[in-house]
Amino acid sequence: MTNSTVLYASQKPLMEFFTLENKNGLKLKFTNLGGIVSEIHVPDRDGNFADVTLGFETVEEYRDHNDAYFGALIGRYGNRIGSCKFSLDGEMFDGLFANDGVNHLHGGKVGFDKVVWETELVSGDGYMGAKLTYRSPDGEEGYPGNLVATVLYKLTDENEWVIEYEATTDKVTVFNPTNHAYFNLAGHDGDSPLGHEMLINAAFFTPTDEAGIPTGEINSVEGTDLDFRSARVYGATVNSEDSLISRLGGYDHNWILDKQYGEFGLAAVAYEAQSGREMKVYTSEPGVQFYAGNFLDGSLTGKGGKVYQKRDGFCLETQHFPNSPNYGHFPSTTLRPGEVFRSKTVYAFGVR
Repeated sequence: MTNSTVLYASQKPLMEFFTLENKNGLKLKFTNLGGIVSEIHVPDRDGNFADVTLGFETVEEYRDHNDAYFGALIGRYGNRIGSCKFSLDGEMFDGLFANDGVNHLHGGKVGFDKVVWETELVSGDGYMGAKLTYRSPDGEEGYPGNLVATVLYKLTDENEWVIEYEATTDKVTVFNPTNHAYFNLAGHDGDSPLGHEMLINAAFFTPTDEAGIPTGEINSVEGTDLDFRSARVYGATVNSEDSLISRLGGYDHNWILDKQYGEFGLAAVAYEAQSGREMKVYTSEPGVQFYAGNFLDGSLTGKGGKVYQKRDGFCLETQHFPNSPNYGHFPSTTLRPGEVFRSKTVYAFGVR
């Protein structure tokens, strides 16, 4: 477990990279700027390691060019809130920042991805890790309440990247954190992930309008190109003519996971046949957003000079549903004083 300062006397507070390594040689590199995970090195079936997450080489690039949210912690609210407003206990909050048309996306102009987190390296039985803390003041990006968020990253000797979230508030608020890592199990600079097999443990999803805002409906995946209950190559249907998919430019949907609310269980499995790398995602969250990198467009140059083209990475963002504060029948994202928000997600790496 190491850390190395990369920035810069002129920058305050200081932004740093940290590296976690387990007994098997897996490495996870992140920065306290946005809790951004910049590298994850995992082996293939022959023991050859590759970095399987998209990203940049320097903190400056993340600070100045990370409109794609590579590897970042997202908050206070992951995904979208329609029309930049919601109500709590009869009070309307309509001051959220519009950064996705007329809607609010991933916490606003300066979300959790753009702030420096207090970082403490920690260790325990079978893991090396880091505790990240951010104190979000009342009114930041339009959200009520002084919110204290902590995120624990663990790299275990079972080859798991564990993310444990906690938060408290002094006013009623909404909270829905996630992580926005992009994966390519062939390596961040390898062949297109459109050849990956994908399984999503969900029989239902939340349809959206053209802006990605849920309509409030809950629909079955049965008979649609959103049915990933059996593993299949997702690139075969990412350009589906189904309007539910084409209106969003490909997969960028929230699936409702087949488990009890709050239960920790399987969300998704991604598999890359040539390398044999497999990633299983487990979570206590009720949903997962599978995003196929539709908005990558060749404008971002990442590690090693790799130019990231459309769909060069995919995200599996565990979360509550988009726009939940405006739909009473969606699982609640309300956090009240005296309560503690807790959530856990695991990305487990293996081979076949």
